[in-house]
Amino acid sequence: MSLDAYLIDGTPYYRPVANEVDLFAAAYDARMPVMLKGPTGCGKTRFVEHMAARLKKPLITVACHEDMTASDLVGRFLLDADGTVWHDGPLTLAVRHGGICYLDEIVEARQDTTVVIHPLTDERRLLPLEKKNELVPAHPDFQLVISYNPGYQSVVKDLKESTKQRFAALDFTYPDPAAEAEIVARESGVDAALADTLVAIAGRSRNLKGHGLSEGASTRTLIQAGRLAGRGVPLAEACRATMILPITDDPDLRGALTETVAACIG
Repeated sequence: MSLDAYLIDGTPYYRPVANEVDLFAAAYDARMPVMLKGPTGCGKTRFVEHMAARLKKPLITVACHEDMTASDLVGRFLLDADGTVWHDGPLTLAVRHGGICYLDEIVEARQDTTVVIHPLTDERRLLPLEKKNELVPAHPDFQLVISYNPGYQSVVKDLKESTKQRFAALDFTYPDPAAEAEIVARESGVDAALADTLVAIAGRSRNLKGHGLSEGASTRTLIQAGRLAGRGVPLAEACRATMILPITDDPDLRGALTETVAACIG
């Protein structure tokens, strides 16, 4: 089977903020599993897409969630016209045929599910398919990448130390204001002045993290606000729709953020 359907057309735009591109390339060359740590909407997924395109490797992305089982990752037997047939899951496809498997927000998955990746993250590079009684050796081009947001970790939702220490980690955060404004302008199509305003609003909202907000406005939300504004939506309304209402239901915080938007717009 070919994974050509998972190849990314073109090279998605990504603006490096440090040496993360070179580090990831070196980790891939060593077939070392990689962990991306950072807040929501800071560019982790875009980075993986960018690197997969640069390396010309298929990318299979799995959005992890609390109901995800090990079978959702590795595969299961299903009934069809020919009887009971095994169907590989996304992780098994990447392992068997040589792709990058990206487990997005892995802490959302149950811990009894994530332990299936352990044999893939050391010198064994094997995936046991217990229900099929098969041991799948990883293709030479296979790499495992996971991401999570440390800001959401808790006693209940966190990776085991035995899992964390199997990965090389890249730390992501929001870019500096000039770089973030450049990204927002390019991705949303707004001019530099409007992008600077959006970044200023985000900076103030991020100062409220830990004071009622679990997260401030992300780079992703700035791009969304810019896209609405570029289509004729007044900037204050665009910010309310993308940067205020989605991140809090608290009336006081909404009021504070609304005043911040008004102050930055002028």
